[in-house]
Amino acid sequence: MFQNLDKCARHLVVSEKSNLKNNKSRHRKHVQAHHYNYQVSILIPECGVIPPGVSAVCKTLGDYYLVKQLRLHELLVPEFINKFVRQGSLYVLSYNTRIDQDNCIALLPTGKLVLSVDKDTYEELGLEGQPSTYSHKTAVRYNVTVQLRDATFVPGEKRYNRVLWALKEKKPLTFDLLMTWHPSGGEEASLASYFMDYECKLYQPTLSTRVIRNLDCPVLLSKELKGKDSESCSSQEFLEWLGAVFSNINCNNQADSFLSTYCCPWPSTVLDKASLYTISGFIIPEGINLILDQLRLYFEEPKLAQWVSMTVHGFADSPVSWGEREHGYHKGGENLYNFVLFRNQDYWLHMAVGTHSDCPP
Repeated sequence: MFQNLDKCARHLVVSEKSNLKNNKSRHRKHVQAHHYNYQVSILIPECGVIPPGVSAVCKTLGDYYLVKQLRLHELLVPEFINKFVRQGSLYVLSYNTRIDQDNCIALLPTGKLVLSVDKDTYEELGLEGQPSTYSHKTAVRYNVTVQLRDATFVPGEKRYNRVLWALKEKKPLTFDLLMTWHPSGGEEASLASYFMDYECKLYQPTLSTRVIRNLDCPVLLSKELKGKDSESCSSQEFLEWLGAVFSNINCNNQADSFLSTYCCPWPSTVLDKASLYTISGFIIPEGINLILDQLRLYFEEPKLAQWVSMTVHGFADSPVSWGEREHGYHKGGENLYNFVLFRNQDYWLHMAVGTHSDCPP
């Protein structure tokens, strides 16, 4: 029963340190490149109430839609492309599909449509694609990409006609799709009005707050990302501790009769209280950058806290992770990043993915 315990799945954590005031800081770029997010968790030490500015932004992250059983070729209609794909940023992701078993799709805000399909579907479609990076000796999954913003992707052109025929007649595909649209300005169109012939439900992100009392907390120093200094824990240890806090796990276990225990990394201190604010839904990067802006303002007035943390979880079954990098599911579908913002405007950024994903940027 225990023969495979020594074979742990590989995971990748890429870390970097910078300052929010640094002109070369890439924090916004990294946030903007992580397109599909379902949860944001904010942890603020020595705080019993989430700051009003942060709370206000979280309540205005924007609506999103779930369109049921949409025929995929509807996304190729010129009116749809001109109204939504070419204007602003449109985020579309298949819902309740499993990246290791089902056909999945994502429409990136760049206008690129990504299809992650099984071998049978790929052969039936007859479209040009590439084997999944994570296939074994015999490819079982393929990725097909279509650039909807391409100037030549219009009715009458060979590529457009071929893709439309494949998705409408040769191998019609239908999905439940999560959608949200961030307009670039001008007249705002409505996704709900456009998909009136389908079941289209409107949703808003949900918010929850938990105040944690007497929390064992590691000591962090902004200069010590790797934790080489005995006065600060490492970034890896901090991420493990953060996961325990989010999961409401006791961080002060004693090695009594338990098979396994977990203790807060050393050096540590005890917080009188900490606020954990969680936002769940279909959350786009534009909204996350607004939250980040508010968190960096938190230290403009004197605070007991030395740092604040924001963790963003991506969808486990998204076909992409960062940018257009392929994301695959192995055991947990890890696909997340974490910011630790310090009082002096320094920050740590950790980007983590699981076994079947390209390395974060």
